[in-house]
Amino acid sequence: MAPQKTLSPLAWTLLLTLAAIWGGIFPAAKVVLVEVGPVTIVAQRTFWAALILWAIVAWRGQPLPAKPRVWIGFAVMGLINNVLPFSLIFWGQQHIEAGLAAILNGSTAIFGVLVAAIFFADERFTRRKAAGVTLGFLGVATAMGLEHLRQFDLRSLAQLALLGAAMSYALAGVWARKMLHDVPSDVSAAGMLSFAALFAWAGAWTLEGPPSLNYSFITLALLTYIAIPGTAIAFMLYYRVLALAGAANLLLVTLLVAPCAIVISSLSLGESLPFHVLAGFGLIAAGLAVIDGRIVKRLKI
Repeated sequence: MAPQKTLSPLAWTLLLTLAAIWGGIFPAAKVVLVEVGPVTIVAQRTFWAALILWAIVAWRGQPLPAKPRVWIGFAVMGLINNVLPFSLIFWGQQHIEAGLAAILNGSTAIFGVLVAAIFFADERFTRRKAAGVTLGFLGVATAMGLEHLRQFDLRSLAQLALLGAAMSYALAGVWARKMLHDVPSDVSAAGMLSFAALFAWAGAWTLEGPPSLNYSFITLALLTYIAIPGTAIAFMLYYRVLALAGAANLLLVTLLVAPCAIVISSLSLGESLPFHVLAGFGLIAAGLAVIDGRIVKRLKI
């Protein structure tokens, strides 16, 4: 077994920057949703991010994939890794706090363990992973609140939408490993986002009508943030951290995004989350730590 990569100061810096950028998307979207529909936000986000990434691909002189299966892979990834989860998240954020949305989004890694165990022989569902997944789902239930598990209202639907987004991300991880493992990361991201933009614009025009040209300055600024730093630059940071620190250390991003979102939402929006939500995040974080395994090994559990 290859030794676990350690986090260098540069890797830590990039990882924390990525977590802060992604954490900032949740409160930014909360503000933008006042003027812009959720699917239109997805369309704007993916369109501008795709343009930036294609410019980078062209600057690096990277060839376009020739195999049709790769472009089919891009189309499916655009749907299940961008359009569907982004739309569910932004729709859900109309009815729940930005911090809670970020916490529920953190369950992506929990679903990822289950989905990977189903599709890949080398991703065995061990007792340690089972314990971590159990803790994670207890955390999700705690964060959602018992009263919302017993009733069916918009807040409950919004929280279920966030869990649907997490499952979609998990399935996208499986699809990427099966179909796009031999494609350069920036080409893959650009292709995926291009198809996502096509799907999202079709959905936005159908469901929400043509986009307005009269957005306020703050809405335009935050849309720019969501599309360029929050998507295009974030993808480049993600793959850079992956190269520097390995896939296992990227799990830390999942743990750090929610606290960043909670802090930024509190400072910028005045959000305050009830104790059960924070307790739920603690259980999700504990579950992810158990799945990761390094803390367990150090404690010799």
